Amino acid sequence: MTVSRSIRNQAQTMKGRITEELGRVTRNRRLQRRGRNDRVSGSLKQAVEKARGAFRPNGSGPR
Repeated sequence: MTVSRSIRNQAQTMKGRITEELGRVTRNRRLQRRGRNDRVSGSLKQAVEKARGAFRPNGSGPR
């Protein structure tokens, strides 16, 4: 997983948490949903990148 993608995904997750909490405090359901979507999307992207990294050859296998 590249560092830039990791940072971007973590930032999206954090943005989602903040937006969701802001929606909760202001009782704005649309903001809550948007934050939840961002949070889940960022977490899912992180999981996909980790899975991709697990299946990438690291060059230490037999030739």
